Order: sequence, then C-alpha cells, then structure tokens
Amino acid sequence: MDRIILHCDINSFFASVELLDHPELRDMPVAVSGDPELRHGIILAKNQAAKACGVITAETVWQARRKCPDLVLLPPQHEKYREFSRRLNRLYQEYTDMVEPFSIDESWLDVTASRTLFGSGTQIADRIRHRVREELGITLSAGVSYNKIFAKMGSEYRKPDATTEISRSNYQQLLWPMPVNEMFFVGFATAERLKAADIHTIGDLALADTRMLERLLGKQGPLLRSYARGEDDSPVRRYDQRNKIKSVGNGITFRRNLTGEDDILTALTRLSDTVAGRLRKYQLKAGGVKVDIKDTQLKTISRQTQLTRPTNLADELRRTAMELIRSFWPSQKPIRLITLTAISLCDETGEEQLSLFREENAAREKTESIERTMDAIRSRFGDSAIGFGQIIGNDIGIDL
Repeated sequence: MDRIILHCDINSFFASVELLDHPELRDMPVAVSGDPELRHGIILAKNQAAKACGVITAETVWQARRKCPDLVLLPPQHEKYREFSRRLNRLYQEYTDMVEPFSIDESWLDVTASRTLFGSGTQIADRIRHRVREELGITLSAGVSYNKIFAKMGSEYRKPDATTEISRSNYQQLLWPMPVNEMFFVGFATAERLKAADIHTIGDLALADTRMLERLLGKQGPLLRSYARGEDDSPVRRYDQRNKIKSVGNGITFRRNLTGEDDILTALTRLSDTVAGRLRKYQLKAGGVKVDIKDTQLKTISRQTQLTRPTNLADELRRTAMELIRSFWPSQKPIRLITLTAISLCDETGEEQLSLFREENAAREKTESIERTMDAIRSRFGDSAIGFGQIIGNDIGIDL
C-alpha cells in the first residue's frame, strides 16, 4: 500500500504574516525586504499583487521597483515568523505525529495512518488549509502524493490556497512536460548543464541514460532521474526526532595545504556557512563549536568550546572557530583538513539571554536577516546561487 504524504507550504509566508498587521495594504503590491532603506536590499517575499507586477523573490529592491513603482516595502520580523511556524506545526500534529519541517514555512506530513480518522489525503489537506485560513488568517498550498518529492512539487503546482494530488496515474501527465529547472533539487547551474545535454523537461530527465547523467553530474545525476520517475522512499521523520540530531558538521580536504590566517578564514567562511544553513534548516542552534584539524602527517587534533549564547549564524560560528584555532594552532603550520562541527544543539525557538547592549542585538538581527535571505535565494535557485565574497577566486579548492 502506498504511503500518503502531504507537503504544506504557506503562500508568501513573510508577506502574509505582515499583512495581518497591515490590512489596509492587502490589495496593494507589498514585499518584505532585507532592508527597505537600502537600494540594494533583497526581496524576501511578496504578495500576489506584487507577484502580478513581476516582482520575484531574491531580486534586488531597485529591480523590483523598476517593475512596480508603487511597491510597499516592509522590514522582516523573524521572531514573529518563528512563532507562526510553531503554531502551524502544532496544528499539523493534530493530524499526525509524523511532521517534518523542511523550512520555516514548509512541512511534510505522513498521514498514512490517519485516514480512518480524517479521510483521504486530499480531504486532510483541504481540512488543514481551511483551518489555517480561518484560525491563522493566512493561506497554504498543499501537495498530496505517495512520496516526499512529488508532494513537494504538488504544493508548488498550483497557488495560492490549493491542493494538488500527484499520483502514480497522473505524475507523467502533470510533471514530465514541465521545464527541467522545475524539478525539486535542480538548481540553476544543474539545469544549465542538463539543457546543454539536450535535457529540457522533467520527462527528458526521467528517460535519460543513467550512465550519461552520472558522467554529467556525478552521483546526483541518477538520483535526480529516480526522483523524476517517482522513485523516492525517504521517510517523514517524527517531529520530535529533530532534536535527536547530536551535531551538525562539515569538513574539507583542501586542494593545497593551508598556511596563514587568510587561508584559514577562507576555509572557515565556507564551512560555517554550510553548517549554519543546515542548523537553520533543522530549526536548531549550536551551544558549542568543535574544530578538527588534520596536519600534513595525517595527525588530527580536536578542540571545542561552548558559546555564551546559542547560534545558527555563520558569522558567529566562524568567529568562534577562528578564536579556537588561534588558541592551539600556529597560523603558519600547514593544514590538510578542517572540520567544523556545531555541538550541544538546542531548538532555535527556545528562550535565550539577550545582550545588554542594544547595538549588539541590532547587529545580530541584521546578520540573521542577511543569512536567512541567502537561505531564501538558495532555496529558489540552488545552493551555488549565492555565497560569501571571501571565497570567490580562492585556490584551495572551495567552490560556491
């Protein structure tokens, strides 16, 4: 028997939440941006009126205003969004304990065992949509399918406030004619490589030669082909299993040995960015940082430290790791590998002690806004769409 998987995705999440406090703007084009006062701020979310004007997520404010001169810009309020995310996931858990958040506004639900209580997958999705609209004042689109990949693509298929079921009998008709860049996990760079190989649609990808895809994209190629064919059996994790993750880390063996602080900072910039992004995806924060260094003799030395306040920001992880390395490693001694690991994890929604200095809190909020903007861009355009400038042009083997 096939599973019944839902993917629930809030429509224009940040903008929808903001409009609850600004009902007078509901019929106007509205966007949430990283900093409305900066000409080069980034659009984080937009409402339907702004979308109708051609405004897109991740473009700059000046580009958006060229398309839509009357665009109203609102600053993000991330704590408010986290509170709505908590409320949404509590609502989902009334239908199943198999709820896996994918981001702050998206979650998968496995409702296979819930049918006898609440009806079919489509009926459950429609019931959830109705409750979210009535109880929270915002809307969501839901995908219903027999696997997570197609459920996610179903929630993207028709918006806003819609349910789309992608089944074994209709997925070829619905999905295969779509451009290959619409395939989940196919970012801009991957799509361009596929198009250069004459793979233009999801159907082309599904029918492509496996060996050719592996030569083109490595192990990712055959995996994407299997996803396009509906071959995904990855489970939906229980909601409480998120906090069973003990650590989140990333390590790199470099093209050449690192020597000097500039090399080390370049490496830590990439490592901390990856680790912080994963923490935010899992809605976790690190209470400590662990660094492993392997020298040219393949000897590994490990050190760790606790943070004064939990974090999932790359900037704070990088600075802490650099201070830790300075405490035990001579900067000119060659390094073959560095691994950065976030330890002592906790839920990002937990209470924490704020700094007594207003400037420090404001700076942290600004850093969080920037890094969550990067998350939004990567979610839409792929992991390589944006990165920190410090790693551009490096010769140690780190790519965007």
